[in-house]
Amino acid sequence: MRILLVEDEKRMAEALCEILRLEKYEVDHYANGLDGLAAIESDIYDIIILDVMLPGMNGYEVAKKARQKGIRTPILMLTAKAELDDKVTGLDSGADDYLTKPFMTKELLARLRALGRRNINTADGTLRYGDICLDANTSTLSCTTNGQDVRLSEKEYRILEYLIANQGQILTREQLAVKIWGFESEAEYNNVEVYMSFTRKKMTFVGAKVEIKAVRGIGYELRCDDV
Repeated sequence: MRILLVEDEKRMAEALCEILRLEKYEVDHYANGLDGLAAIESDIYDIIILDVMLPGMNGYEVAKKARQKGIRTPILMLTAKAELDDKVTGLDSGADDYLTKPFMTKELLARLRALGRRNINTADGTLRYGDICLDANTSTLSCTTNGQDVRLSEKEYRILEYLIANQGQILTREQLAVKIWGFESEAEYNNVEVYMSFTRKKMTFVGAKVEIKAVRGIGYELRCDDV
């Protein structure tokens, strides 16, 4: 799962990035509201952690502009202000949840897990498409037809998660590269090809009828013609 952190306090940002990466999240960090909004508009993130007091543009404005542009990514707003009116302002601006500094790491991680489940529209953290199930808690792919399952690598899991979340759409190689590896990665399109091959092999291993189809010259889509 890819998280965008928009936080201008250097120590706080470094600590949060370390905590999140230890929890196996991929994190991109920006220190001002304008850069944060530009990153949000890329629409490649699963969750946004957004501080209120930011240079350039405050968190309320960032959230509001993101929602106006149709970005639906869950936003967790961070602030040192605990007053009810500040919380209401944050939620009215488009935030999904609100966390007051200082906070406990366990609470932050619990809030992120809850927002992650909301983002994939399941109560138990499981994505389903055709005869396959993708368990976010264990990174396991299973087939409902025969009960076979297999553990996925982090990249394999993210590829399937992205394809299922965008079922019915063709995703380009560029979209997949940016979503899975990020803007600043030196990953090339052949990385997408390699991990797509690994993912297909595991789908074959579990006996899934769902397939990842290559659309010549464009990208990939999930197809479920025989379920």
